[in-house]
Amino acid sequence: MMLEVRTLTDGGQTAVDVANEVATFVSAAEKTLDLAFYDLRLESDAERIVRGALMDAASRGVQIRIAFNVDHPGPIPVPPPSACQPEDVAALHVPARAIAGVPDLMHHKYVVRDGNAVWTGSLNWTNDSWTRQENVVVRAGSRELAYAFTLDFEQLWSTGVVEGSGRVDPRPVEIDSSEVRAWFTPEHGKDLSHRIARRLARSKRRIRIASPVLTSGPILATMAEIAGERRCDVAGVVDQTQVAEVFQQWRTNGVSEWKIPLLETVLRKAAFSGKTSTPWSPEGSVHDFMHAKCVVADDVVFVGSFNLSRSGESNAENVLEIESPAIADTLATFVDAVRSKYPPATVPPTQ
Repeated sequence: MMLEVRTLTDGGQTAVDVANEVATFVSAAEKTLDLAFYDLRLESDAERIVRGALMDAASRGVQIRIAFNVDHPGPIPVPPPSACQPEDVAALHVPARAIAGVPDLMHHKYVVRDGNAVWTGSLNWTNDSWTRQENVVVRAGSRELAYAFTLDFEQLWSTGVVEGSGRVDPRPVEIDSSEVRAWFTPEHGKDLSHRIARRLARSKRRIRIASPVLTSGPILATMAEIAGERRCDVAGVVDQTQVAEVFQQWRTNGVSEWKIPLLETVLRKAAFSGKTSTPWSPEGSVHDFMHAKCVVADDVVFVGSFNLSRSGESNAENVLEIESPAIADTLATFVDAVRSKYPPATVPPTQ
């Protein structure tokens, strides 16, 4: 059994590099490939390589299914809207199911291969995601873990909606001497936020966080307390552009204003950096968001598609909870390297 972590940085790899890794994973399929993606839109050589791997698998009799998010009307600054179009998926000529991302998103990024291996993490399959964003990928070989992802996929495939999916118990499985749990939302959305918050609260040595935003109530409150008390080594990185949009929403909607002092405490008292990404626009702007989503709490990590946001609890998301000192060290080093590239995160002034 395998358990591998791959990190990506802005400008740190080419689309062809990642496409070849994807093709290697896909090409090992013998019977089935189930793909669930929020954004699936490749171009040029990357498209040719991935399409070729999928078409070759299909020609060998591999049964391929793709579930993808569509139809969210926006505006939704976190996460930025998907640009996945049904015609892009149809061009792959395999069975596909559009999942209505209204009102909650189908925000997964995973592949289940032959019922015994999983590719998951924060990485959408787009050229910008592969070249201009920070992301984390996990590849795991485990029949038990793959079964959990298959249960989630079948719920989405059979209904075509986010609501009611994620009904998969987060049972522990052992992979490569590490204990791993798969969490799926929306069924376990609130449970997941509280699970992460409890792990953070128990941390004695270090906390490292990479997330575009921090808006989940339990996580945000716990982080504010830890940062305020300076009880352990806390650092992280966010997307400064998206954080500014969140503050603007909170200051104007009258519903989430209570979160403002909590996030201010985290950003001012912990060593958080912020990437000033290009604001999303429908006119084809570059998508260079700080897109990684991982939490390191001592020797436990949470990694997947979940933005540590309140809305993420209601989306279709997946997160792996992994208890592994080696993987925790790898991701803590990754977060530190990313945050070293960007200036300290700031609280935008009241307008």
